[in-house]
Amino acid sequence: NKQWTSPIKVADGIQYTTTDGKEIRYPCWNPVLFQPTKSPLILFYKVGKSPESWWGMLMTSDDDGKTWHSPTRLPEGIIGPVKNKPIELQDGRILCGSSTEDNGWTVHFEYTYDYGKTFKRTPPINNTNEISSIQPCFLKHPDGTIQSLGRSAQGKIWQCFSTNNGDSWTKMNLTTLPNPNSGIDAVTLRDGKHILVYNHTKKGRSPLNIAVSEDGKHWSAGPVLEDEEWEFSYPAIIQTDDNIVHITYTYKRIGIKHVKLDPSLITTKD
Repeated sequence: NKQWTSPIKVADGIQYTTTDGKEIRYPCWNPVLFQPTKSPLILFYKVGKSPESWWGMLMTSDDDGKTWHSPTRLPEGIIGPVKNKPIELQDGRILCGSSTEDNGWTVHFEYTYDYGKTFKRTPPINNTNEISSIQPCFLKHPDGTIQSLGRSAQGKIWQCFSTNNGDSWTKMNLTTLPNPNSGIDAVTLRDGKHILVYNHTKKGRSPLNIAVSEDGKHWSAGPVLEDEEWEFSYPAIIQTDDNIVHITYTYKRIGIKHVKLDPSLITTKD
């Protein structure tokens, strides 16, 4: 009925209680929801004092998020998808875009065949002396190529490509799209078009924009989601079974905004 249920706490970051009754509690960061084809709903998140010291956590739900099993900590060195949703590959793997910030900003990729019970990870794919990068997202191309894009400290969105299901990646390079060191997200639609949500600016986190591409390399400007002098950040984008595109993002740091778009009505300009 176009209404949300009351929120239910599923993770609180409490580590332990001291002898005098004080709770030792760490922040919970960057939740990522993902619905695999043949698995319960998965919630990935991070716990820790800072992004330099956090660790990955995972929870599952058998009833579409109404109730949740107890959380489990991911293996040492595994973060899970650090901000953006994973993708499910034809061979059954779930490919997660991840990154670390404890020794410079480095991107790597993690994958699991068993819905989060075990993981493997690639080495870092970027040279931090050239591009400091975090928070990958994915696009899928008709020939099987996977494209990853993300946030950088160099003022532009980065990209790289894999032709072997994420086992290895091309050298990371910067696109022409600006990035003010803020998170992005992207999705490949059923019709093959690619949609990117990002802040089209080199400074600040407004405006919040949509760009559309046929090939993932040449982008046209789509609708502007926000252009006030506030902060609009950390977008997430999916396409649902009815083909509608859903976008959520942080709204002025006071709430979350939800936008629905009919992709057939999205107009672009060069």
